[in-house]
Amino acid sequence: MKKKQELCLLPVLVAACLVSIMGGSPLPSPILIGPDKAYLNSKVVFQCRSPGSPPPNTYELLKDGNHLVATSNDLQDDQSAMFFLKISVTSEGSYHCRVTAGGNMGLSGTVRLQVVIPVSGTMVTSDPDPPILYEGLRLTLTCDVTKGSHLSYTWFYNRQEVTSSPTSPLTPLLLWPVGNTLVVERVTTKHAGNYSCIAGTRMQTNSRFSSSREITVRIKVYLSVPQISFTISKEGSSYHGNVTCRSSRGTPPVTFYLFLDDKEVGSDVATESLVAWFPVAMVPGRDMGAVRCAVESDAQRLTSRPLTLVVVPVGGSPKVDVEYLYRVDSKMAAARLQCLLSLGTFPFFSWSLNGSLLLHPSEGDSSHPSHALADGGRTLFLTEITLEDSGYYRCRARDSYDVTSAWVESQPVLVQVTEVATTTIEVMAIVFCCFLMLTLAGGVACVMRMLNRQRDVVASSEQRARARAANERRFSEHFCIIPDPLSLSDITTRSGVKQVDTSCVDSDVENQTLEITI
Repeated sequence: MKKKQELCLLPVLVAACLVSIMGGSPLPSPILIGPDKAYLNSKVVFQCRSPGSPPPNTYELLKDGNHLVATSNDLQDDQSAMFFLKISVTSEGSYHCRVTAGGNMGLSGTVRLQVVIPVSGTMVTSDPDPPILYEGLRLTLTCDVTKGSHLSYTWFYNRQEVTSSPTSPLTPLLLWPVGNTLVVERVTTKHAGNYSCIAGTRMQTNSRFSSSREITVRIKVYLSVPQISFTISKEGSSYHGNVTCRSSRGTPPVTFYLFLDDKEVGSDVATESLVAWFPVAMVPGRDMGAVRCAVESDAQRLTSRPLTLVVVPVGGSPKVDVEYLYRVDSKMAAARLQCLLSLGTFPFFSWSLNGSLLLHPSEGDSSHPSHALADGGRTLFLTEITLEDSGYYRCRARDSYDVTSAWVESQPVLVQVTEVATTTIEVMAIVFCCFLMLTLAGGVACVMRMLNRQRDVVASSEQRARARAANERRFSEHFCIIPDPLSLSDITTRSGVKQVDTSCVDSDVENQTLEITI
């Protein structure tokens, strides 16, 4: 135990001996000035200053403790020393200087030097690679460099810097960049575009940067269920059908397939649009089968509803349905005429007024500016109904694909300005108010009648009670009311007369005596 204590005191004794040998107290702490960062293979200068120390002085630059890097002697009272170093990979560390003068020694503070490798070879990589993905998936962009250290990164979208500012082109569509990555959890079509980054080292002097090339991100849209339709045309004496398959959303290229009675009869690759056309055989009035179309991408395959290829020729007797339209003030504003057709898949409509033909939009402008056609000519709007627009209207129809087909025509329908009074909102409000007032008056009358009847019943009851009381008073004035019946002890013979109380007898018989003899 005693030996261990002696070993612990040994460093203290050695330090005391050194101080006594050097003589005097230590020097004031010198000052070391040097860079905190330096590029690899560059040259830097460390300056060690020791004010107040008389020459000669010995300056030593030490690294990471006691590793001697360089030594300098000051013989002319300069009180400073300069150390020139070429930076290598092993130069990074903590530096301090030691000054020895007149047998005294002083140590400076520490300067931490970081070796910076200049950046080069900046590029943007993506996950997935290539950066082509469907909406809703995750996108990760990384700013990689071939070499470089102590880097900072700046991202650009369509050559505009991506920041946390609300005016940033992708805020808040993107997550804030973390380190050298840029992450989008669920991409949309708004994230498509060109991305680039800049990697660099910021220093007080001589900052260096390296830019990447732009990388184009493509966002694909999922397909919608295709819609199917068909048309028919006539060339000479032959009929030709055309089936159209169309998707309202998606990203080309896609492939369309046509199935007739569940058998594939055609396919087409759409590279710039989302529509395809397929020729089919058609005969009016005949069922040519059921067709379906399918659309396929690298991620989906969707099929349309079935459609029966049947063309019904125009026939039957058309009918004109008239509906008048009124303004808020109940004045007639317009009329809508519809041509109701019982047969016909592809009808062509025409209208006439008082025997004069109203032109179809495909044939030219109408001679009546107040007429407007809609729904392929099936509906005729009369935007104004004047004397000029009043009259008999007819509609007729034929097959649109055959100009030689026969017309079918409706019966004439009279359309004119009517003076039929209509119920306005104001009139309805007045009628409702009057009805409400009558209802309230009737209710009040019923309540008053019930109250009067109740009052009459109460008065009648009181009158009967007063009459009963009066009768009882009159009766009590003429007759004596004996509260208890007479007992045998109260009845005596004539020899023993028993007097009865006569105070309740009428005044006319007040002096008479009532005797009862058995």
